Amino acid sequence: MSSDPARAFTARSLLFVPGDSPRKLEKASAAGADLLLVDLEDAVAEGVKAEARKTVRAFLDAAPDTGERPWVRVNPLDTPHTLDDLAAIVPGRPGGIMLPKVRSRADVETVDHYLSALEAAAGVTRGSIHIIIVATETAEGLFSIGSYAGAPRLAAMTWGAEDIATALGALTNRQEDGSYDHPYQLCRTLCLAGAAAARVPGIETIHGNFRDVAGLERIASAARSAGFRGMMAIHPDQVATINRAFTPSDDEVAKAQRIVDLFAANPGLGTIGMDGEMLDAPHLKRAQATLALVGR
Repeated sequence: MSSDPARAFTARSLLFVPGDSPRKLEKASAAGADLLLVDLEDAVAEGVKAEARKTVRAFLDAAPDTGERPWVRVNPLDTPHTLDDLAAIVPGRPGGIMLPKVRSRADVETVDHYLSALEAAAGVTRGSIHIIIVATETAEGLFSIGSYAGAPRLAAMTWGAEDIATALGALTNRQEDGSYDHPYQLCRTLCLAGAAAARVPGIETIHGNFRDVAGLERIASAARSAGFRGMMAIHPDQVATINRAFTPSDDEVAKAQRIVDLFAANPGLGTIGMDGEMLDAPHLKRAQATLALVGR
């Protein structure tokens, strides 16, 4: 894996799967997701977390080394479980961990120290286990979301609307039409801006109704247009839709290539006309970013 976690992270679809169910782990492995997120947090009841760690470790030990190694969502640092989670899974060489309910950059640095010690003890390459943070689940986290540039191991940033609603004392996080209420729309925007400031991909949160294919298509397409580079899934049936939405179409690729070629052929020009539209440096950068998505 690349020494630069953000460059190494190319997943379009991130599929959650409960860590206490070998049957669901096996099914999820065949779903075609770019990345599996094995969950030790919300999907695992308090009384079975110790047994779930053993299940997840066995799954990691059996996972092939081809492609992306499974990732694991551990429990947050304000619980007694985080270090036990990490001690159980690090010898299984996960591709990374998701750290939920972060409060500040200090949480990432703490987990980096834990991982470094555990990697050394297990003979795992130091720094090979990367981190995704869920940046909007605590009130404190909202105020530190722009501080993660250069944070150790940071590969991507995502957001969530449920825990922050609880933290804020909300009765609901939705408006009458089903869209997110204004505080949670702000959380989404802050995540995207924080990811850009940290120079890591922003990942869209889940769409909770896994039977709503049309809604998922709409949300995923809008997320990519806004700047997100992938999306989390809660069911295998969501994976194909997410992968399509975050893969540039042939028309997009062709237009992006035309823009890049046009600027390459006119290196002395800062502004160039194409199809009646004036293009400048931001258009070139977006075209280059589109072509980079194809390369992944």
